[in-house]
Amino acid sequence: MEAKPSWIQHAIWWHVYPLGFLGAPSRQESKEIHHRLPHLIEWFDYAVELGVSGLLLGPIFSASTHGYDTVDYFQIDPRLGDFDDFTAVIQAAHARGLRVLLDGVFNHVGSDFPKFQTALSSGAGSPESAWFRSKRSDQGSGADATYETFEGHESLIALNHESLEVTAFVQEVMLHWLNAGIDGWRLDAAYAVPPSFWSNVLPEVRNHYPGAYFFGEVIHGDYADAVNRGSLDSVTQYELWKALWSSINDRNWFELAWALNRHNEYLDTFVPVTFVGNHDVTRIASQIEDVRHLEHAIVILFTVGGTPCIYYGDEQAFRGIKEQRAGGDDAIRPEFPEQGPAGLAPFGWETYRLHQQLTGLRRRNPWLHSAKTTSIQLSNTQFLYRTEGKDRRVIVALNLDDQPMAFSDPGATKVLLGDASMEPGGHFAIPPHRWAIFE
Repeated sequence: MEAKPSWIQHAIWWHVYPLGFLGAPSRQESKEIHHRLPHLIEWFDYAVELGVSGLLLGPIFSASTHGYDTVDYFQIDPRLGDFDDFTAVIQAAHARGLRVLLDGVFNHVGSDFPKFQTALSSGAGSPESAWFRSKRSDQGSGADATYETFEGHESLIALNHESLEVTAFVQEVMLHWLNAGIDGWRLDAAYAVPPSFWSNVLPEVRNHYPGAYFFGEVIHGDYADAVNRGSLDSVTQYELWKALWSSINDRNWFELAWALNRHNEYLDTFVPVTFVGNHDVTRIASQIEDVRHLEHAIVILFTVGGTPCIYYGDEQAFRGIKEQRAGGDDAIRPEFPEQGPAGLAPFGWETYRLHQQLTGLRRRNPWLHSAKTTSIQLSNTQFLYRTEGKDRRVIVALNLDDQPMAFSDPGATKVLLGDASMEPGGHFAIPPHRWAIFE
């Protein structure tokens, strides 16, 4: 699978949710500008040393609350700063070789979006009302009865993706920020948007920025179909994310092996965006029930095909549980220390160093981006797989068992990372609850 754009083959993202990371209040109470965004620059050396090559920034546009209820797509949220602050961030990132993606919330807008407020006051049939998806209901009146919302959230109003004006508007937004220096877009809730909308929007944008990267948030369904029909570069690999942590918790590597076979099929069409954590899910350090196996999850992320994405704090083994309630995302979207890396707790640096080792392996072997995996030795608690591509390969041994894991493979010539010893007869042994990567 050819990487597109070509630079994505080398990409490893650090995913930051700016409103949380920078300690912004949960609501935009006034238009007063608080210049928090430049403080992100103070963490760029930390990101470079981590080994990432780009920043995936969560919502930064003017919004009422969490950022996914956009009010003005052309204005930086006053809780974060202004356009000059944004420009400083872009320039500082690019100076360090970091590319930048922005989070584009184009499935819905916040209920305070001016055009929606005009639609409410002007009524159905007005030009503004055509921007929003009408609800098929003959009961009641007002916004709830008139317009579709996103997954039942009354403050998130679904856009009408059949509207030519909405298509032109999204193109305008994308081009505006690409012109301001970003390198591409994460398309939020892409699974709720008709693929035809993306295929109408993106060609014009790519005409102006052929090197830009576009990936969609897709949770369930046919990933390859979403990429093809939407003319996207990639989508999020939630299937692999789920199999990764649940196979570890259940001591059932067969689930992961099955998911990796599916992953191989996706790699025939596109290279998925892979992750063990993001702004919407419980932290991987909280999700993995046995702390001895947290490293196994991270090792898998960096030794299978995909474009890896590290959610800020995961590299420090941050904990946090997502809850289905108002404010239930706060624990997984925390503030980072104002004083910079020196303010981080000492216990997280061991996990940071593991990430450094694995990002180093990844950057020395960019062929891993589109590499496929083959199961060599498989049981509930012990898994040996080979990842190969472009005449190169690595072998990964994962042991969840209380007993050592022994194997013999003439292809395994040298231990690159992890714990392994050579036993009599040419066998390698992996200690209980440990892992190793072989050349």
